[in-house]
Amino acid sequence: MSKDIVVIGGGTAGARLARQLTRQTAPAATGAPGAPEAASSAAVTVTVIGEEEHAPYNRVLLAEVLAGRYGPEVIAQPATPVRRGVRVVRIDRAERVVQCDDGSVVPYGTLVLATGSNPVLPPLRGLGADLPDGVHPFRTMDDCLALAGGVREGTRAVVIGGGLLGVSAARALAERGAQVVLAQQGEHLMQRQLDPDASELLRGHLEALGVEIHTECRVRGLRCEAGEGAGTVRAVELADGYALDADLVVLACGVRPRVGLAQAAGLEVRQGIVVDDELRTSDPHIRAIGDCAEHNGRVYGLAGPALEQADILADLLLSASRATALDAPRTGHGAVAVPAGAPAGGPTVEASASSPRYTGTRALTRLTLTGVGARSTGAGPLDLAAFGETNPLPGDDVVRLADATRGAYRKVVVRGDRLIGGILLGDLGAVGELARTWEGDEPLPSTPLFHLLGGA
Repeated sequence: MSKDIVVIGGGTAGARLARQLTRQTAPAATGAPGAPEAASSAAVTVTVIGEEEHAPYNRVLLAEVLAGRYGPEVIAQPATPVRRGVRVVRIDRAERVVQCDDGSVVPYGTLVLATGSNPVLPPLRGLGADLPDGVHPFRTMDDCLALAGGVREGTRAVVIGGGLLGVSAARALAERGAQVVLAQQGEHLMQRQLDPDASELLRGHLEALGVEIHTECRVRGLRCEAGEGAGTVRAVELADGYALDADLVVLACGVRPRVGLAQAAGLEVRQGIVVDDELRTSDPHIRAIGDCAEHNGRVYGLAGPALEQADILADLLLSASRATALDAPRTGHGAVAVPAGAPAGGPTVEASASSPRYTGTRALTRLTLTGVGARSTGAGPLDLAAFGETNPLPGDDVVRLADATRGAYRKVVVRGDRLIGGILLGDLGAVGELARTWEGDEPLPSTPLFHLLGGA
């Protein structure tokens, strides 16, 4: 029975897991002194299977590529062997193999699902399974390159969605010289992270770049010119009958965990693939990490939790591999050698008091877009951070510092003697200390609350 580790997904979580496994076992691979005895005697393989043709990259920086500030090679992750352009179509849990669309069958001892998430495509008239020319999600490098290839000075671009992705896309397109309209159904921009005051400052920043913003605005459909396939987009129809002329449309309506493989394999799935504190699914030989995983009722959909989960799973797998007998090393295309030592059937982990555990992530959302692009508008960098509970309850203490002239805003929420949330926009000099205070969940010192906004 195979003891190999197979990772489905070469994105943020999957690539990080592979890098952690190889980094922690490098002394054994090179025969360096001090390598663990178990690690030096044998190895299994880690095979990463990724659908994208591109090498793993930092998805957080896609907006910088769209803005023309970075080339794709700049945001590439450190080298990670991946079988690129291959899609897994079926998991056979009985035989412990995965079947791929290129006809290959890959055996596994431990399978890791790092399938990420798919962009949400809204139910709009004129939007079917095939997207019209000029209509793009904003999730992958291919999406980013397609958008960048279609934008010119004066291109009419409509961004549907005013969350983190929509704001990033709108600003990047405006920097490329496009005439951008952002349509947001909610009351204010980035309403999941920002309060109305911070959102208003963000709105002013985008408007300084020439972005036209419509909030509380429902999009009804697309108008397309007939042609091959689904045609070519020409306008976006709003619910009130008004039409926005469009050469490009960006769909930034959120993401949804990619769970189809897991569902077809009979794993427990709710919003995401359900995992325990060892990131184990309802099948003990299958783990899940990143955007597709649901832990303790929560799907994060952010890079920080995905990286933390990958690090903890690497520790779990390495702890198991060092605990038992080893097999001979095997490597292949898209595979890297790591220590083996799992019981027959693959490296599984027995619970112990010393085993690493994933207990959740106190996630901070941060958006940084520096400089100005093709159009010189005078708008400076955009830098914001939000964490925890930013909407206070009765009895909470709130401190706000706002400087409309500088476009800066700081707010912290304190409950009892704990910092429970905050928003910072503009000058983020205090974000590190505030984030550490919040993440540590320790009692605050008995000093005036405005000291929490140090440097203000």
